[in-house]
Parts: sequence; structure tokens; C-alpha cells
Amino acid sequence: MRVLKAQVSLFDTYEDVLSIAEDDKPNFIKLLEEHINLNELIPTVLRLAFYRRFGRPREYSLESFVRFLLLQKILGVHIDSVFLNILRVSPDLKEFCGFNKVPDASKITRFRQDFAGYLEIMFDRLVEVTEPICREMNSKKADYLIYDSTGIEAYVAENNPKFLNGKLLYAKKLAGKNPDINPHALAYSMLPEISATNPLAKQQYINGHFCYAHKVGVLVNGLGIVRDIALFDESFKRRHPEVVSKKTDNPSLDKEIGDSTSLKPVLSDFFAAHPSLSFGTFLGDASFDTYDTYTMLRDFGFKRMAIPLNNRNNSSKHGDFDENGTPVCPIDKTPFTFLGVSGGKNRSKRFKWVCHKSKKIPGSASRRCSCPTPCTASSYGRCVYTYPDKNLRLYPGIPRGTEHWDNLYRHRTLVERNIQLLKDPLGGATRKSFSLRTAKADLLLAGIVQLIGVVIAHAINKPKLCKSIRKLIA
Repeated sequence: MRVLKAQVSLFDTYEDVLSIAEDDKPNFIKLLEEHINLNELIPTVLRLAFYRRFGRPREYSLESFVRFLLLQKILGVHIDSVFLNILRVSPDLKEFCGFNKVPDASKITRFRQDFAGYLEIMFDRLVEVTEPICREMNSKKADYLIYDSTGIEAYVAENNPKFLNGKLLYAKKLAGKNPDINPHALAYSMLPEISATNPLAKQQYINGHFCYAHKVGVLVNGLGIVRDIALFDESFKRRHPEVVSKKTDNPSLDKEIGDSTSLKPVLSDFFAAHPSLSFGTFLGDASFDTYDTYTMLRDFGFKRMAIPLNNRNNSSKHGDFDENGTPVCPIDKTPFTFLGVSGGKNRSKRFKWVCHKSKKIPGSASRRCSCPTPCTASSYGRCVYTYPDKNLRLYPGIPRGTEHWDNLYRHRTLVERNIQLLKDPLGGATRKSFSLRTAKADLLLAGIVQLIGVVIAHAINKPKLCKSIRKLIA
């Protein structure tokens, strides 16, 4: 009975796609052929690499493969064998792709794996093409740049729920003998950092669950249109070794470290690839609220940084300061004692101050406060940290807590919506792929299709449909 249900579902999918192609054929095909010039979009380096690979004429042209992959994303048929079967019974779609005969599914897979890097160049070219279109649609929102990261789950054994459940059951068995053991924390500590079958799939905490995935950074503008897709593959990590962080005992902290440390290298690569582009406003979640981030964003030319304050970074919010910026006692206003500078590779530079009545204990590295009316329960005494970029953090080009701030920061959700659009409807993460190169190609193709939709929407004067290419062809 289950087999019959699966066959009916596959048949319905085939009928729906074929109906779209046949009933809407004039508009469906004409829009793509009239407004998208693949000869201009396909980079020369991709063309040279494709035709020199074997040194002899190819059975299928480069344009045929590109048309097939774009059409596949547009129609939402993400299984190669299914879409190839549709081409076999649809002469119009096969003619549009330029196939004399339908190729094997293995050729489509090899094309993704061999030329994923060149598809990135094609994506960057479309970013340049669509930038003036975005500025024309809404120059204010097109000047926003929003960043977030996500993960593309790999097709590995460790992503099977049975894998984690097995670790958890073992941890619970040990916890039954020792009540001091936290079974969930122990299960997390037993998870390997990388997949045993695919070392490129790293253990991560994404969207509220553990998985083995390829991490990706995504930049969008205030219109919700993708500007950059950065897969944190080995090439990326070789260029930016600082993005690699060690595993901790806190899965949420692992995720935060990855987001904040990836921002600078992603922006560096983006502006290096697009030196003519500039943006005035940056939006990100509270994980980017570090003192160094604001200075770094200002160096990239951002005038406003809409990032919520992270409570963990507000250690000095209870203290007062004198005209020189020195912390003072909240009771008698006496300046605190300066203890030195701290900070490291992954931490902001900061100055440490302690209550003037806190004295070092002889023969010990600790201190003890002798204040008769202490303002803290700590015997050490009140300790305050100050940062060189404190004012830039508190006043990042826009007043915090105002209606203007709230209206601006509301746009940050656009990056999450765009990530979901790339991963699901456009098929950037729906295929079960073991190969990192295949996953990268699928994600870039999803971005390319979205940008093609922007070009078509502008050409036919329907800007409201710029993010939905399927509505354009319907």
C-alpha cells in the first residue's frame, strides 16, 4: 500500500510539471529566452574549462547543462532522474534545454561536482547585474546588508536520529548509576566533531538540533534579495584560518562563535569580489554584539549598525564614569583602581578596573574588598571592564530603543526568510547529497535562479514578484 501511495505521488508531480510546461508554454519559455542571455552570464573561464576538459567535442553543450539545472530549480523537481524522465516525454522542455537526447543522471552530477567553483563566478556576475535593479526598486532598502549563517545537512550516517538516540541511551544508562551525571551533556560530549564517513561534514548545532552539516554564510539586502553565498569549505578556511573555532561544552556557544568570527572574512571576500559595491547599514542579531565588530564594520564603510545589545557584554552597565571615562564608585564617586589590559585573539581588548577599597591578599593572586557598605556580594569587590569602542557600540549610528531602531531592525528577518527560500523551494538543500561540491553547486544554482527572477521581474515591470520566479512564469 505504501508503494502504491509513493507511485501516485510521483505521478501527480509529473502531471503537474508537464501541465505547467504545456499549458503555459509560450509565456514560460518566452520569458526565459527573451530576458536571459546565457552567453553573457556564463563566465568565459567556465566555458574554457568545460570544453578543454577532454580536448574533443562534447556530446552535450555547456548551455544545455546550465539550462537543465536552472529549469530544474525553477520547476522544483529536485531529483535528477525524475526531471530527466520528464524531459524524455516533453519535446518542448528537451528542446529548450538543447539536448538532442536526454543524458544520464550521472552526467548531471559530475557537472555539478566539476564546475561548482565556476558557478560561483556566474552567481557573482548576476549580483553585479541585479545591484542597479535593486537600487532602482528601493534605494533605501537596497543599501541595507543583512548577514546570518545556516547549515546544509550532509547525507551521512551521523544525521540519522538513531545515531544520537544511541548516544543518549548510553548516557542515560550511566546517569542511572551516577545521579551527578547530566545525560544530555554527556551525550553531546560523546558526539564526534566530524563525520566518520565524510570529514567535511562537521558537528554543529543548527536550528535547534544537532546535525552534521556544511556551514554557509548568507548576505541579503533590505529587499530580501541574496547578495552573497559563502560556503565554509576547506578553501574558505585556508584563506581565513581565524574562522575555525574549537568545540566547547556549550552547543549554543559553538554556534555563536561561528557566526561572529565568520562575519569579517565573509565581508572581506564579498567586497573583494565586488569592489564597486558599498552599503551604509548593517543588520545582524545579538551574536555580533562584540566591541571589535563595530569598529570592523565601520572600516568596511557602514555608517549604521543595527545589532541588539548582548546582555553578556554589559558588565559595566551598573557602574558610573567620570569625565575621563574612568569607572567610579557608585556610592562615594571615588575612581576605581586600574589593573591592566586583557583580551586575546578572539576577544575584544579591554581595561580592567576594581573598587579602590579592594586590596591584594599577600601571597595570593586574589583580592579582598574592605568596604563597610559593599555594592556587590563578591568578596573580591566590584570589577568593571571598559572597552575602547564603547561609545560606538552604544551609539552605532542610530539611537537604540527608538521607533526608528525597531522599524529598521525588523528587516533582519529577511535573511532568515531568504535562507529558507534558497534551501527549500529553490532546492538548495533538499537533495540528499554526500558531496560538498554538489551541495555547493545546488546552493549557488538556487541563488542564481533567484537573481534571474529579479532580472525578469524588472524586465516585465513586476518588481513585487522579484523574489518569486515561479509566480512570474505562472
